[in-house]
Amino acid sequence: MNRLLFGNVVLLVFLGVFPDPAQAQESGNFSCPAPREDALPALCAPPTSEIEAAAGEPVQISLTVPEGTPLRIALDQRTRVLHVGEPVHGQLVEPVYAFDQQVIPAGSVVTGRITGIDSVPVKARVFSYSGGNFTPFRKYQVDFDVLTLPDGKVLNIKTATSPGTPEVVHLVANKPTEEKKKNAAARAASNAKQNAESQIHSGIGQIKSPNLMHRLKTLVYSQSPVHRQYIEKGTRFDAALEGALSFGDAVRTRTELAQLGSAPEPECLLHARLTAGVSSAEATRGSTVSAVLTEPVFSANHLLLLPANTRLLGEVQEARPARNFHRNGELRIAFNRIELPSGLTQAIQGTLEGLEVDRTAHLALDQEGGTHATTPKTRYLSTGFALVMLAAASRPDTEHGTTDAAGDADTRAGAGISGSRLTGSLISMAARSQPVSIAFGALGATQSVYSNFLSGGRDVNLPQNTPLEIGFAPPHDDAKKPVQTKP
Repeated sequence: MNRLLFGNVVLLVFLGVFPDPAQAQESGNFSCPAPREDALPALCAPPTSEIEAAAGEPVQISLTVPEGTPLRIALDQRTRVLHVGEPVHGQLVEPVYAFDQQVIPAGSVVTGRITGIDSVPVKARVFSYSGGNFTPFRKYQVDFDVLTLPDGKVLNIKTATSPGTPEVVHLVANKPTEEKKKNAAARAASNAKQNAESQIHSGIGQIKSPNLMHRLKTLVYSQSPVHRQYIEKGTRFDAALEGALSFGDAVRTRTELAQLGSAPEPECLLHARLTAGVSSAEATRGSTVSAVLTEPVFSANHLLLLPANTRLLGEVQEARPARNFHRNGELRIAFNRIELPSGLTQAIQGTLEGLEVDRTAHLALDQEGGTHATTPKTRYLSTGFALVMLAAASRPDTEHGTTDAAGDADTRAGAGISGSRLTGSLISMAARSQPVSIAFGALGATQSVYSNFLSGGRDVNLPQNTPLEIGFAPPHDDAKKPVQTKP
């Protein structure tokens, strides 16, 4: 009964049929003792007769995508970073919703251009040259300005675009077996629904990150001293709208909106995005975290519970910055209340079940929704290779009782690669000098040991608009325990 009453109050306040409880108290529109500051709005509700009187009227909803909403775009063509003005072409990988309706389908075509190419700072250029790379990476800016819907309608837009992410990975919390099955079922149902809606209008499924063979070719090509810079097909951008987009109005009955504002059902998986970035390097325990729903939430009988752009508020439960000797950072956040566009709030229990991040961030999720940076196991392999090359280059090449001052050719090549990639290998081979090979080997070993074991670890950085999957269920037993601080 309380849930239904709260839903009716939320509906009336949200649509302007009934005033906000605080405003009504001031104006004397209805008599009710002023609620406590932390009380739910349902504690001060209008008479049942007023709710019933308004129940039969249809409601007109404005379908507006607010300013700041990101369009998640994947390039469908490889683009060279050479000149400002170079065109870029992509498609939306996620639909955009207004209230309870999809207004921009996945697969909509978005075009723009490269608007800036930064010069490489002197320090970065020196480090790049010392590593044998004479064409260091140049930062670039991309702006998208034309959106073409599947029905052929063209919209001129203005966006502020984030840096591109060549490879995106979908992280899922490491749950126990039974919870994995439940979460997998919820995620599969959500993905099936989204795919069914998007594939009607688009071939977005054809846009994929480069396959393994292409990535290997790109890696080998990047080892050459001089190479071209490209924005690879599949690179993703978040293009935030700098102006609201209107898609007209929609009419909903009061019955369809009867449960508006109700809490999601148990095991429901919500899709949201961060409204502001959060980092283990700066966050403190208790810091506020904010997100908004990117998709509406419906009940089992398809009644709207929460519209798109509903705010989810939470806090940082644990934050540990990265430290020296390659000790990585950790971050754990949880969501504890919902705030509707009307300003009404309701307490909830939400845990982080999944998120999408850059592959190079090397992040992982634990079963309580905690995010921590990981260190690739390849650091042992690369460091071992560098040390072996240094040791081999330092030994004299003795064969048939004679010593070759130049050293073994394979060893010279390996030491050069360890120190300065292909450039170092060519120089070491051409010099035919053991001291040169030792110098390259020592450079490679020093860089590898420092970067993999002695330098600072990685922080957990979740940038603005990071896609999240939030589950609502009773908290894990481990999550109820106080956080133990490591020395």
